[in-house]
Amino acid sequence: MALVPCQVLRAAILLSYCSILCNYKAIDMPAHQTYGGSWKFLTFIDLVIQAVFFGICVLTDLSSLLTKGNDSQEQERQLKKLISLRDWMMAVLAFPIGVFVVTMFWSIYIYDRELVYPKLLDNFIPAWLNHGMHTTVLPFILIEMRTTHHQYPSRSCGLAAVCTFAVGYILWVCWIHHVTGVWVYPLLEYLSPGVKIIFFAAVTIIINIFYLLGEVLNNYIWDTQKCIEEGKEKPKLD
Repeated sequence: MALVPCQVLRAAILLSYCSILCNYKAIDMPAHQTYGGSWKFLTFIDLVIQAVFFGICVLTDLSSLLTKGNDSQEQERQLKKLISLRDWMMAVLAFPIGVFVVTMFWSIYIYDRELVYPKLLDNFIPAWLNHGMHTTVLPFILIEMRTTHHQYPSRSCGLAAVCTFAVGYILWVCWIHHVTGVWVYPLLEYLSPGVKIIFFAAVTIIINIFYLLGEVLNNYIWDTQKCIEEGKEKPKLD
């Protein structure tokens, strides 16, 4: 038996994301006052995605609890819709975008933090909040994957949705530069137009790879779990 019920874990994770978002929005940073506000940063968009996703998870848990023992077909249909939405968000947004934000941020940060998170930001964002935005996302989403089986969409539909999000965000970043003349991320200032195209294509490919990784990991975890459970159910031979 799990030490902490997965429903309690999801509620705690949701509360933590709400706290992180509230604290982040309360920070008076110049970047928040410019065109696009917080919505120009993938980190903030990812935090919103994670908060909405875990909100849906908690809502699904509550709905499941309320419909238990209830023969209402309408409630069953609504619960199935919630579960489908939860699984879709996990597959297409929460896992690939969350993993991408963590791995990309820390990879560039270790190489040269000024390219992605200038030291000046330390005056505005405390260390715990930085880790809440760029570190804990990964263990939280892995906990969810380990505790709950998620039905992935067809691979073609899933990859199409991931590409749509990636291209949409890239176009948003380019539009902000068109309007303000400033790139959202300092790294882009140092890249030539041709290299930027390669960089954006690589980013899209990496996010797609993380989608596939999530699908493989989800299947591995739950296929293994199924084998273990089936092994326990087999009667022992004398």
